[in-house]
Amino acid sequence: MRSTNILGTTYRFTNNYDLPTDRPLIIVTNHQSMYDIPPLIWYMRKHHPKFVSKKELGKGIPSVSFNLVHGGSVLIDRNDGKSAIMEIGKLGTYIEEHKRSAVIFPEGTRSRDGHPKPFKPMGLKMLLKKAPSALIVPISINNSWKLVRFGQFPMGLGAKVRLEVQQPIENKGNLDELVKQIEASVVSGVNSFK
Repeated sequence: MRSTNILGTTYRFTNNYDLPTDRPLIIVTNHQSMYDIPPLIWYMRKHHPKFVSKKELGKGIPSVSFNLVHGGSVLIDRNDGKSAIMEIGKLGTYIEEHKRSAVIFPEGTRSRDGHPKPFKPMGLKMLLKKAPSALIVPISINNSWKLVRFGQFPMGLGAKVRLEVQQPIENKGNLDELVKQIEASVVSGVNSFK
């Protein structure tokens, strides 16, 4: 994160809620770039976040690949839905047992212009089922897409990356309605495409 400050990038994390450390959290957020991940790790560090990530990130990226493979995150094959759901289920069981947090980007892939994509709900539903005591923490991310608007090089200058925790939601009720509520909460704070 700090290396991007050279480019004029600033980060602000807003959380007006007291998030517990004695129960699991399911952190649900929109996805704009790879630069969403370091601030989530840093600002949510006391909750030990684990990620649902595509398997391609498990090789070839210094530090990142090692941490994904050895840090408790799950690497999924997006072309094999059945095994992906099973891996996400294992993560849900893990956070339920160890009182950790799982981060999932239900859009499935990054938004290249900051505009939220519709949620793909199956992975999120599996986490909700396997971690019934988890508190759901919607987070809205803005402007990280501006760092990669031209691709990996040159990087964008002066991006004001903002992460905002929305009202936490209890893991109760009909799963379809719950997913709609979570998606509406995340999208309500996304404005970097305007």
